[in-house]
Parts: sequence; C-alpha cells; structure tokens
Amino acid sequence: MHQIDAVDLFCGAGGLTAGLLKTGISVRAGYDIDLNCEYAYKTNNGAEFIAESVEIAKVEDVAAWYRSGRIKLLAGCAPCQPFSTYNQGRDTSTDRKWPLLYSFEKLIKGIKPELVTMENVPDVTKHKVYHDFVQGLKDEGYELWEGTIHCIEYGLPQQRKRHVLLASKLGPISMIPKTHVGKPVTVKEAIGHLPKIAAGERDPKDPLHRAATLNALNLTRIMLSKPGGTWKDWPEHIRADCHRKASGKTYPSVYGRMRGDEPGPTMTTLCYGFGNGRFGHYDKDQARAISLREAATLQSFPDDYEFMPPGKITFKAVGRMIGNAVPVRLGEIIGLSIQRHLDELANKTD
Repeated sequence: MHQIDAVDLFCGAGGLTAGLLKTGISVRAGYDIDLNCEYAYKTNNGAEFIAESVEIAKVEDVAAWYRSGRIKLLAGCAPCQPFSTYNQGRDTSTDRKWPLLYSFEKLIKGIKPELVTMENVPDVTKHKVYHDFVQGLKDEGYELWEGTIHCIEYGLPQQRKRHVLLASKLGPISMIPKTHVGKPVTVKEAIGHLPKIAAGERDPKDPLHRAATLNALNLTRIMLSKPGGTWKDWPEHIRADCHRKASGKTYPSVYGRMRGDEPGPTMTTLCYGFGNGRFGHYDKDQARAISLREAATLQSFPDDYEFMPPGKITFKAVGRMIGNAVPVRLGEIIGLSIQRHLDELANKTD
C-alpha cells in the first residue's frame, strides 16, 4: 500500500473515511458541522473529528494534518441538497450550502494535495459551481476523471447513483472497472441475516436494529402491500386521501415494500419510514419499515458500526446520518482507484 494521508471534508458519520481506511489510506481527520456525527466518526474510524465549517477552515490548519513524506489526499462530499432532483423547480441559489464547493476549491489551492476526490448527486454537473470547481482543478494542473457511478455495478445493494471526481497532479487517473457485472447484490443477500423484529421493536443485542412503530392503518396497509407493488394494490378505502386525487397518482413508490430479490432503493434521510418511499421490509412475516441497522447495511456500513451511544439513538438523527453518508463501498472503490493509480505510476518508473 502506498503511504497516503487523507483529510475528509464534510465527513458526516464517516462512510467515505471507512471506505478509504479499508484500502490502506490513513484518514487523519474529518470536518463537519453536525455534532451528532462526532461519536460515529471517531468511534468507528479512529480519526479526529473537527466540528468546523469548511467555509471557515484555515488552509494552515487543514494542511497540518498531513505528515511529511506522505502523499496528500483531500476528499469531500459537499452537501448535495442544492443539486438534488428533489429541488427541481425550486430556487436554491440562496441556500447556504451552495458555495461550499468554492470553499473546498480554496483549500485545494492552498494545500496543493497530490490527490483530490469529491462525490455528489449526478445533477451537480448541471450547475455553474461544479464547472467552476472542475476548471479550478485544471488550472492548478490536475488531471481529472469524472463520471456518474451506478453503485450496483460495484456491489452496493441499492439503486444509488453518484457523480464521482478523481483528480491527480501525478498523472492520468481513472475509476477501477466495474466489479459486479451481471446479477447485482440483492436486499435479501444484504440484510436477510439480521434477526426478525416487528414494527416498534428492537433487537436486544443490537440497539440500532430497531423499527419505527406503525399505527393501525399503516399496519393494515403494509400487510396488504406486495414486494415491488404499490399503494394501488390496496382497497380504495385505505388509500391516503392524496392518492385518491389525480395529482397523487404520479407517486407510486411511497408506501412501498422492497423486493428481496433486487437491489433496494436509494437510502434517504427518512429511510426508516414506511410512508417515505419504498422502505417496507420485503419479508411477509415482517410487516414494518426497515430498521436503522438494515438501512445502514444497505449503505454498506459494517453490522457493528455505531452511530450514537445506545441510550441516545433517535430515528431522526441516525436516519439523517445514514441517508447523507457516502456508502462505505463507494469510499472503498475510490480508495482502490487511487491505489491502482499510484501502482501504475510506480510501474512506469521501474
């Protein structure tokens, strides 16, 4: 393994960091303003958590994390909300998250790391700030690879697509080839080993394997839901009022059950709620939404990854961490791509 030190900007609960660590990259610190993420980040990854906005982070402070004689990697996933399809048609130009890519660029220009990576939603490429960011890297002498990754092609059991950028001052760089061609990893393969629980219950051995409660109406709805089906399969009298209107019929994926024999949907910050998407458990014997642990597993976090102290776990806080995270597997693929890049450079000099 090559000697690489990394700093993870917008680190969240540590998905990217955990993936990079698996490939031998030493992540020294993560920066984020969400204090709920500190426990998860430090407990699982052994790196320092800096509760500071990237907007005000000083070049010299971030640069101090890198050790002499090691290759420097600056990594980050700026908050994606301004670029998300969920905001289509809404003016996000005043969102405070909007200029964060410019702050990322400022740190790159000040630190001049040999390697840079960033990832975001695919629609980030539709915005001026992204193209300014790319041009800034080119102006600094970086060679780039950029593209949209369909995560199922790299072994993630969910239909998540992310835009990834790799940049190097050392030479041409690219993403490694797809690792899963053909049959993707399914939901059942990913979470089928976890103990069965009911709505409102939790596994006594794993405080994160807990499922949200369901009222009587939603319990009836999920029991009548078919894996891969929609609320249109229900009797008319138990459908939501909005779905009885013509305008509501264009949202078939809410109140849905996943299929066990296919990858899951993209995990969101509300992935623990049955009514928030296709987050119903596929097993007919488990009439509930997926648990927090199952959502984390579908994001490729290890089964022992801790997000909050056992007595302080809340669905809202942990759901936000899981949904906002870079999947660990994607972080690993990025790390493997960087290691291969350095291998290729080393072979050229032999």
